Amino acid sequence: MRIFMPDKAKDKIVVVTGATAGIGKAAAELFKARGAKVICLARRTTEEFDCIPTDVTDRAAVKNAVEKITEKYGRIDILVNNAGMGISGAAESTDDAAVRKIFELNFFGVLNVIREVVPVMRAQGGGVIVNVSSVAAELAIPFQSFYSATKAAVSSLSAALRNELAPFGIKVTAVLPGDVKTDFTASREKNSADDPAYGDRVARSVAVMERDEKNGMSPVVIAKIIVRSALMKHPPVSRVGGWKYVLLVHLARLLPQRLVSFILGKMYA
Repeated sequence: MRIFMPDKAKDKIVVVTGATAGIGKAAAELFKARGAKVICLARRTTEEFDCIPTDVTDRAAVKNAVEKITEKYGRIDILVNNAGMGISGAAESTDDAAVRKIFELNFFGVLNVIREVVPVMRAQGGGVIVNVSSVAAELAIPFQSFYSATKAAVSSLSAALRNELAPFGIKVTAVLPGDVKTDFTASREKNSADDPAYGDRVARSVAVMERDEKNGMSPVVIAKIIVRSALMKHPPVSRVGGWKYVLLVHLARLLPQRLVSFILGKMYA
């Protein structure tokens, strides 16, 4: 006789930032398919989910969105911080405005949503926060230094919050995707003011990144990890997405740092 096991996602209130494309959309679709109520916070909207147009870099807008969610649904069970962007180019010649822009979205956008959602979760006695970081947080990529820096910051924030919020029943985990085939590649902002001293190294590095992304795994692979992590009784501190990236990160932690740096330089610089 088959015993019926209810889906842990059923009737959960799940907030996903950037759920209109790529990994965010794939995760939102999986949560919805498993019976969760999904609310999307993004600048673009879709009829597929309950969407609240929100620029996560605007804390007042985030506050307003979270208030609307709690007024309508009464709680937030799971938060998936997915919204992000990429820029490429030599660090020394990247415009200050571009650097601030990527930190505003990739890091402060995550922080803005967390700051508004945590009081809700604390009041209800718990919840789960899944922050989408990147393998680039572990393996800093030349000519994508600021993207790597923002994702390293997200990973560190996640690890610290995990202990800060544990007494309130709030679980925090980070998912670190490897190369994924999404619109992220086409939307990456490229620095047009790179110093001629770098020759064609920047262009060659970006070409390698984009080739790997275009041949990367489906966003569904990462979405499944996000959903699984969010529903675990004891989610991991972090989880790397994609078996070959699990191996790469593991090796990078075992090998001498100088050797890892040398290998990354050969690959991308």
